[in-house]
Amino acid sequence: MAKRIAKPVREPALPSREQILAFIAESTDKVGKREIAQAFGLKGSDKIELKRILKEIEAEGAIERGRGGLAPSGRLPPVVLADINGRDRDGEFLAVPAEWDAAKGPAPKIHVSSPRAGRKSGRPAPGLNDRVLLRVEPTDGGRYAGRVIKVIGKNKAEAIGIYRAGPKGGRIIPVEKRAQGREIEIPAGEEGEARDGDLVSVTVQRETRFGLPQGRVSQRLGSLGSEKAVSLIALHLHHIPHVFSADTLAEADAVKPAGAKGREDWRDEPLLTIDPPDAKDHDDAVMALPDADPENPGGFVVTVAIADVAAYVRPGSGLDREALMRGNSVYFPDRVVPMLPERISNDLCSLREGEDRPALAVRLTIGADGVKRRHSFHRVVMRSRAKLAYAQAQAAIDGHPDEKTGPLLEPVLRPLWAAYAALKAARDKRGPLALDLPERKVLLTPDGAVDRVIVPARLDAHRLIEEFMIQANVAAAETLEAAKQPLIYRVHDEPALEKMRALGEVLASIGIKLPKEGALRPALFNRILGSVAETEHATFINEVVLRSQAQAVYAAQNLGHFGLNLRRYAHFTSPIRRYADLIVHRALISACRLGKDGLSSDVTVGMLDGIGEQISAAERRAMAAERETIDRLIAHHLADRVGATFNGQISGVTRSGLFIKLDETGADGFVPISTLGAEYYRHDESRHALVGERSGETHRLGDRVEVKLVEAAAVAGALRFELLSEGQSRPQQAGGRDKGRPGPRRGVPGRPPGIRNSGSRHRGARR
Repeated sequence: MAKRIAKPVREPALPSREQILAFIAESTDKVGKREIAQAFGLKGSDKIELKRILKEIEAEGAIERGRGGLAPSGRLPPVVLADINGRDRDGEFLAVPAEWDAAKGPAPKIHVSSPRAGRKSGRPAPGLNDRVLLRVEPTDGGRYAGRVIKVIGKNKAEAIGIYRAGPKGGRIIPVEKRAQGREIEIPAGEEGEARDGDLVSVTVQRETRFGLPQGRVSQRLGSLGSEKAVSLIALHLHHIPHVFSADTLAEADAVKPAGAKGREDWRDEPLLTIDPPDAKDHDDAVMALPDADPENPGGFVVTVAIADVAAYVRPGSGLDREALMRGNSVYFPDRVVPMLPERISNDLCSLREGEDRPALAVRLTIGADGVKRRHSFHRVVMRSRAKLAYAQAQAAIDGHPDEKTGPLLEPVLRPLWAAYAALKAARDKRGPLALDLPERKVLLTPDGAVDRVIVPARLDAHRLIEEFMIQANVAAAETLEAAKQPLIYRVHDEPALEKMRALGEVLASIGIKLPKEGALRPALFNRILGSVAETEHATFINEVVLRSQAQAVYAAQNLGHFGLNLRRYAHFTSPIRRYADLIVHRALISACRLGKDGLSSDVTVGMLDGIGEQISAAERRAMAAERETIDRLIAHHLADRVGATFNGQISGVTRSGLFIKLDETGADGFVPISTLGAEYYRHDESRHALVGERSGETHRLGDRVEVKLVEAAAVAGALRFELLSEGQSRPQQAGGRDKGRPGPRRGVPGRPPGIRNSGSRHRGARR
């Protein structure tokens, strides 16, 4: 058998300089010496030669070396660590490299394509100020497109605070509660344009084990010369867009009023608006008349007309993009950050008294029992008969009409209240979650200082408008479902199992047993709330039940609305201030064939789900900003009352101390455990209490207490108290001493952190 002669193996040729540069430039993955050697099949001594060539090319400045590997000079590597620091005019995220040599010029901008996150998607959802790992590609104009590989976390190098000037540089007082006491030193020359008292953004440049971290003022955000500017803190801390672009304002100014062409003429209908006395925009009008149909004896025809925002804000326009980016309007005691420019929200889409306005209306036929028989949607031109305040309308019904409400009382107002009485009977039978929590309102003086905190009276006029709006929202969801039209629902899932367990523990601490079996229904919670009504625990248990509920969100899939006990629900009634409602308006225009400016047939459920997630996040952002601003204003208001005593209730119990909610203002503050007394206190999680080891003295969730204000940190909105009340003497439960191991806080999630004492569970002296 003849021998097979082996062919000589041809050694791979060493790549040329041009080939190496081309490979680095065209690679979409991380590139280093190993990747180049593998690509060209290099081994042994050729790798040594490759290393020499790469050093020469790098020394010439043709390539650069970074964390993402090798890249052509002046260009980012395929994979880069970056910080998301803003948005473009379309609302898309912009990022800059986390490390960049300023000698090369301004850092390149990276347009970040944000993946749609979801509970089952497993894909990262970045946000402003996040540090992310990006896969980038160059685009036109020296910019880059980036796709998120991984969200690393928040960029800890950025902080927001109040600048306090000193003889040499200055210091930054952080505005976040968790950062209280950790000031940042600003060396002389690093303060930029900041002046004493300004709100600034700071880049932390150096931290040491001893002494304050040092930083540089990167941006002056505004002056905090008065309480009226306190909301600036929340706007910047939560990255809420609050300045419209020049293009968006120009687009709004160019909009022409919509005429009556193609609309039903409802200008003679007795529609009117009922709003707070200080309302600047009026986006809903109502009316009700007895139903003349003999087959519906005692019934009513209820009409809800909503400003036709879709007539002015077209899909894909600059106005539309900015509205989506904002998601909703944000309401502070001193200002409103609107979703749409005032030309739209306060002018063209405000249903002003005596002026023609386009509207999208729903006509509801209600039986004497309050149950809806049928409904229909209409695109109309209307003219509001009157602009009334809640108290004004209520006073007329209660027998005290004024010059304006007198002529409206019998023909307009009484039918409204009669229809509401029928709807209320049906609502009571349906049994939605009946929480009773006072809604506090902060009133400011003309110069922006806190005047007082009030609890406005809850009138039937408020409940009437609320119930009419709920019925309109249900009708919108039903119509779109019947037409198989994609929409964004307002969904509210039932409480999670863990939250129900925590609620059960809280209720057990005051002797109420939570049933362990049976389907969850609002009626279960209503029975609990009814059992504590008119007791000292009423407000506290209402808050605990509220915190046990799931977060309501916007979604393209229907999960129903647990709190309202409704199978389907969609927000339709406030397109001026909520983007979800604008989507629903467009969907109704398409489904009911009411015009050519409805929802495009190209819009998919997946696209709407992505929008729902985005605007749900914007809503949570707005709620946090509004709450924190009120905390700061009240802390500022109470700063002059340090040493004063207040009545309140223990609203949270942790290993570190007690959270107290004041009766007078509803403000929350903290009592460190080290100030409770001259004995060791242990945290009894199951009873939500701090218990004295020797005396058994107990401070329990829900207890009424008297406290003294010790410190008010206005910038952070945090209060620290000293407890004046003695604890209750209660027998200790079996189970032995708390070992002191840290554990998850349960029962009352979401309490603000206050001003915490760093040495929790220490023995402390009595006051």
